[in-house]
Amino acid sequence: MTLRVSIVGASGYVGGELLRLLLDHPHVTIVQATSARNAGRYLYQVHPNLRGRTNLQFVHPDTLQPCDLLFLALPHGEAAQAIERYAALAERIIDCSADFRLRDPAVYQQWYGNPHPAPAWLERFVYGLPEVNRAALIGARYASGVGCNATATNLALLPLVQADLIDHTRPIIADVKVGSSEGGATASDASHHPERSGAVRSFAPVGHRHLAEVEQVTGLRNVHMSITAIELVRGALATVHAFAARDLTEKDLWQAYRGFAREQPFIRIVKERQGIYRYPEPKILAGANYADIGFAYEPTTGRIVSICAIDNLMKGAAGSAVQCMNLMCGFAETTALTFMGLHP
Repeated sequence: MTLRVSIVGASGYVGGELLRLLLDHPHVTIVQATSARNAGRYLYQVHPNLRGRTNLQFVHPDTLQPCDLLFLALPHGEAAQAIERYAALAERIIDCSADFRLRDPAVYQQWYGNPHPAPAWLERFVYGLPEVNRAALIGARYASGVGCNATATNLALLPLVQADLIDHTRPIIADVKVGSSEGGATASDASHHPERSGAVRSFAPVGHRHLAEVEQVTGLRNVHMSITAIELVRGALATVHAFAARDLTEKDLWQAYRGFAREQPFIRIVKERQGIYRYPEPKILAGANYADIGFAYEPTTGRIVSICAIDNLMKGAAGSAVQCMNLMCGFAETTALTFMGLHP
């Protein structure tokens, strides 16, 4: 089976990652990649890493043709405005924006400030994190994207949540450090090199929208998230502080993390006794769909520190989207996603 796939909004960073992954997918043919601003240009003129791999040119979104599956890599709000059009063009859709991540339209309005443009569609989309929705994604027609900061936080929390190890009466603090690619491909004052270089900038100490996804996935209502931009291009590192519901041993935590990771092809436990990579590190995950999780425990206080590192453009966006496609279409889940990252 060869799947005819198109990417809407293919000139951004997430679109570029989708192209990179799908060009190596043995069951996919990319038929169109849209960009209003770059229509007529070759893909490699915007994504130079694709040079020599494809002679496909960007097409204007108005010329989008029917295909088997559409990836929507558009700015937040745009996919929902035109979902009926896209659904008429493709049997399956994976939207990489925030438009269909939240099930409750009231929660969407609370976090995004406006009523949802297509509330009836929310229940049709499966939240696209295979680690929690694998069964629902198999054979699904519509999948949402995931927030990168939410994904790092969720994957740090889920081993503890599933093993019921967290004291729900005490605050849970999620400190997430992120790279500049999270801001997207469009330049801004904040991304100007003299302003961004060397920065350790708290840009969302409270109120980050991805908290809504954490609450939806984990069921927790006492998570407090802060986001800090650091001098890194790719990557997100969530350091989550929670308190144990009872006296624990390190063996209890190992059982929880191994139990969670056992059936997850892209979850790796990183907890070493020595060396500089004792805990998860985003640097070595560049270009990879893996999520590295680890933990530390402070028995005198009952504090558990759970850590997750991802590439925000991969496990936090395009990689998870392709993983969803594999599940939706009956391909092996890991197809085209086994690149393990770089070192050094």
